[in-house]
Amino acid sequence: MEYVGRVPAPPLDRLIDDIYCLTGVPRHRRMNVPPMPSAHLFVNLGEPARLWDSDPSVPPALFGDGWFMGVWTRRFLFEYPARVRLVGVHFKPWGLSPFVDVPAAELRNRWVPVDAVWRRSIDRIRNRVGDVPSASEAIRVVEEELRSRLAEAPPRGLGLVRHTGLRLETSYGAVPVGALADGAGVSGNHLAAQFKSHVGVTPKRVARIYRFARLILSVDALRPVDWSDLAHAAGYFDRAHFTREFKDFTGHTPTEYLALRRRFPAEPGFPPDDGPMPAD
Repeated sequence: MEYVGRVPAPPLDRLIDDIYCLTGVPRHRRMNVPPMPSAHLFVNLGEPARLWDSDPSVPPALFGDGWFMGVWTRRFLFEYPARVRLVGVHFKPWGLSPFVDVPAAELRNRWVPVDAVWRRSIDRIRNRVGDVPSASEAIRVVEEELRSRLAEAPPRGLGLVRHTGLRLETSYGAVPVGALADGAGVSGNHLAAQFKSHVGVTPKRVARIYRFARLILSVDALRPVDWSDLAHAAGYFDRAHFTREFKDFTGHTPTEYLALRRRFPAEPGFPPDDGPMPAD
């Protein structure tokens, strides 16, 4: 499967990590996706994709066109069709806020059809993307759509969230939330309220996800792994807490995860393999 992606031009780059196109036959159909510091938009141009929540009380979903996903605080399972063609957007945790008129908390741990957020838009977007011959052109079309939907004035409080969120991003969650609030000149309660409004979760939760992302992306399954060193470098100072969070976020113990990665090595230079892992 081919991955083509790029960071969009300003000002979208302040809100989006990348826009990408996936095409071809997947090496693994079912992927277990841990919490990652991003929200998502998917425009599906191929056969339907399936999604399962790790919460068994949530029914699975089948998507044939497009859907949004807010920030996830637990893992989910994604099943590719036999042949893939989709365009996706990795928003920064706060990046969806200026594009949708939906409270971020309503998108947390949820997948929502595009037409439920952008009324009667997905067929038009899919037709435009489907008519272009290359992945780079498909990315350009989606970037134009996003640019046209960017709010002229940022929602109130987004500047504060973006400023403090960038500190969490660059430190991989290592800045204490109290220091974030003090540095921004606001109370911890005010900062938490703004994060809930624009991200859907508290800054403490965002910090946890960034910290875990640093850990999981630093694992080189082809070499011996010292979990204690990796955990400490990522900011985990309690081994029991690290093990519980790792199992909660991946569904595996560190030893099980390493065995899985060695059985199904990630493809070098293929970002969709960096965090998610084969589920079978």
